[in-house]
Amino acid sequence: MVEPRIVPRQEHPISRRDIDPDALKVLYRLREYDHAAYLVGGSVRDLLLGRRPKDFDIGTSAHPYQVKKLFRNCWIIGRRFRLAHVKFGQKVIEVATFRRQVGVGEEVVQDGVPAPDPTTPEGEHLIHHDNTFGTPEQDAFRRDFTINALAYDIATFAVIDYVGGLEDLRAGVVRSIGDPDVRLREDPVRMLRAIALAARLNFTIEPTLLDAIRTHRKEIAKSSLPRLLEEYYKILRAGAAEKAFRGLAGVGLLQPISAELHRGAADPLWQSLAALDAYRSQFESTPDTLSNAILLGTLLVPLGISLYPPRGSGSDAGVIPGEDVAPVLDRKPRHAPGPRLGELPLARRDVERLRQIVGLQRRMRDLSASPRAQRALTHRGVFREALTWLEIHGGAPETVEHWKTILAEDGAAAPASDGVEGPLPLFRRKRRRRRRRRARTAPPEH
Repeated sequence: MVEPRIVPRQEHPISRRDIDPDALKVLYRLREYDHAAYLVGGSVRDLLLGRRPKDFDIGTSAHPYQVKKLFRNCWIIGRRFRLAHVKFGQKVIEVATFRRQVGVGEEVVQDGVPAPDPTTPEGEHLIHHDNTFGTPEQDAFRRDFTINALAYDIATFAVIDYVGGLEDLRAGVVRSIGDPDVRLREDPVRMLRAIALAARLNFTIEPTLLDAIRTHRKEIAKSSLPRLLEEYYKILRAGAAEKAFRGLAGVGLLQPISAELHRGAADPLWQSLAALDAYRSQFESTPDTLSNAILLGTLLVPLGISLYPPRGSGSDAGVIPGEDVAPVLDRKPRHAPGPRLGELPLARRDVERLRQIVGLQRRMRDLSASPRAQRALTHRGVFREALTWLEIHGGAPETVEHWKTILAEDGAAAPASDGVEGPLPLFRRKRRRRRRRRARTAPPEH
């Protein structure tokens, strides 16, 4: 049993004014029914640093179906560990029951199914599940880094620290909870997160943790590939992409999963990422304009990667962000495999969207077109993303202002579609023809 450090309300800067009102509703309702209710994770860390949290996650002593009974707008998700998602429109407040780190033999892959034997290759080191409820203290110790294990108690408005996260937050250090060699082998994605977190907060990585990342970097290839790609997207949206990818390249984490990025870690890539960060810095939170297609292009285009290279030839090189590379991206052989970035599978939808965005750049730069043609261009479903690309990578602020002026003059452009022209409906409803009323004839006179 570890005695936590408890910081009362008057000694920390967190105010309920800075917490999402819907998250407060959930916290208050749980507390009303005598359940412990804490704000946990990155939201507490960010609030203490004076930053705006992206998400407000909640930890509670209530079990998932107890949470569901309290909220009609609640859905239970997850096979390995049940989570409650309380929905307010498009917003989701995630509510998790306090968990504990399981011991050997307690792991389960899914309900009632034992995990693989930890002495076998299938079961060695990797987390199979920690599907066991626990206490707030146990929940803190199962988290990844000390600065992510802080909690804010809605009952007392105090900050609770079991793992020394407050000291590391003050010192600007990312430190593993427990032995970093063990924790990184349990979940190799933590290596990516440590680098990304240090870059985003401008923190340093504790030396023992940094050495462990270098030692176990090849373990990252054991992680779920879609999960790794999603981590890349999170890094790109966070506003410190250049520093994060420089850090990933520096410790060798790019090579096992995306060799092209490892080989192309040079000035064109850094300039592209710096341009993305400069655009992101204009917004308090991530703008909707930063779609997966734009983020993907920020990585691929400066590397000169052809998404559909002809068979038997390598990637085309020398593509500069903002230039028209549609001919390169259009060379698609028959029966082409799905697009990939190294080992990471890319969604065809995002790749197709990127091709349309880049393919539109030449027409957007041609300001000699007639006003009617220019206005027609603004009604293309992909236009707003293409304008965002031009603003980030085009190096033509006057051209960007020109198109923004046209949008302002026309009011809101037509609602964006998915950018792919769809087929006409097979059947159209026929308009019913109104029957002409027959004129009455006068009765014959007698």
